Amino acid sequence: MLIKNVRAEFKGERISFKESMKISDTIRKKTLKKAKNILKDLLDKKITLDGKQMPKTTHAFLTLLKSAEANAKQKNMDTEKLFIRIIKADRGFRYIRPKSLAKYRGREAKITNISVILEEN
Repeated sequence: MLIKNVRAEFKGERISFKESMKISDTIRKKTLKKAKNILKDLLDKKITLDGKQMPKTTHAFLTLLKSAEANAKQKNMDTEKLFIRIIKADRGFRYIRPKSLAKYRGREAKITNISVILEEN
């Protein structure tokens, strides 16, 4: 039997790596509908993860899942049967934000790569 899967990824997102790991651990192995509901509740401040809201990171993950769902529709997959097979966050490249000439070094920015693979049941 052929297993259908679909992939989506964002590279160079300006979000926190630690928060990305917490969110990805929370929604891993869940159905797409349930994962989207968890992220929407986080955005609406109905629930928290370790006492934190994480709106910027949550918004990035919600956009990623919507992109993966659109990819699945392009492949004629049933979106009701989709679940998150693999979701991961990796540290991105080092980006040092510049400072004025009086300073020697700027502040290192948060860069994270996130990717998801959805699979049909």
